[in-house]
Amino acid sequence: MAQNCIGGVLNPSKTLKPKCIPINHSNPSSLSSSSLRKFILTKSKKCLPPSICISASMSSSQQHQPPPSLESLKTSERRNEVLNAIHSSLNNCLFETHLDLTVPGLKSKTRGKVRDIYDGGNYLVLVTTDRQSAFDRVLASIPFKGQVLNETSLWWFNKTQHIVPNAVVSAPDKNVTIAKKCSIFPVEFVVRGYVTGSTDTSLWTVYKKGVRNYCGNVLPDGMVKNQKLSENILTPTTKAADHDVPVTPDEIIQRGLMSRADYEGASKRALQLFEYGQHVAMKHGLVLVDTKYEFGKAPDGTVLLVDEVHTPDSSRYWIGHSYQERFWNGLEPENVDKEVLRLWFNDHCNPYEDKIYILVRDNNKFKF
Repeated sequence: MAQNCIGGVLNPSKTLKPKCIPINHSNPSSLSSSSLRKFILTKSKKCLPPSICISASMSSSQQHQPPPSLESLKTSERRNEVLNAIHSSLNNCLFETHLDLTVPGLKSKTRGKVRDIYDGGNYLVLVTTDRQSAFDRVLASIPFKGQVLNETSLWWFNKTQHIVPNAVVSAPDKNVTIAKKCSIFPVEFVVRGYVTGSTDTSLWTVYKKGVRNYCGNVLPDGMVKNQKLSENILTPTTKAADHDVPVTPDEIIQRGLMSRADYEGASKRALQLFEYGQHVAMKHGLVLVDTKYEFGKAPDGTVLLVDEVHTPDSSRYWIGHSYQERFWNGLEPENVDKEVLRLWFNDHCNPYEDKIYILVRDNNKFKF
């Protein structure tokens, strides 16, 4: 019998508070509200210490060193430093924000699974919290997760401007991005390079059920879990109530979700983004397995990349040098994404239906 899922919310709700400081923007006069132009967010939660933050710049000697094994990372002093920083922050995750109550000029709040989105007129203020989602639900909160997601996305947004423009205006805080407001296409562009996954819409889940035509892609018989596809494929999804459902390109156009021109343009960009992401990941010893992209249209008709890019929340990453050997031995790849959480919840409960209990710390004791 499936056990009940346990949500790891170990903290009271935190409120981000404004501090007046100019936002670095090339055209600040275009912002709709002076209060939106001037605020940056501070919070009681700690930021990742510099030694733990990922640096995008490496010396030439570092670039030519072989990537460390996952086992060596697990036993290094750095692991203890990371764990100590996480443990000291378990009671201080950024689980909830209330900028609409504290920042003049913000009109409303939309609470997503991970992001709190505030309407600032022509701009949106997106706060990436530490909430952890999977199976279309919020299951826990993890220290520093929001900072990692936000800063990872910003790095990729900057690196992929040669492929497609994006909606980013500025990033006044490690958890915050200010973005241009645009009309979001109701389609997520999921790109896959491998037959894998554990959710209802993942490629391996549907493949092992006998599906051989998925979102317009014809799949051969005889494939096994975690096998590389002959070429990258696009498996778009759209929202139905509170969950994602797969959809074919023809259905997208027939249902009026996107025009043919917009869909074909976004599909081309999604595949280009994924190919580029795989190239960059491989250079750093990782396999970008699959990911999802979202696009929107600006008032001037420009299609923009929005939401997040190549984060461990929106993507699967495997350790590159050990993938092939583990695949031939029938072992799961070493991963650096949230698949370990998906697998755990799948093994211990029905993650789509079981009740979530909130675990609260009270006087250094935990209770439900």
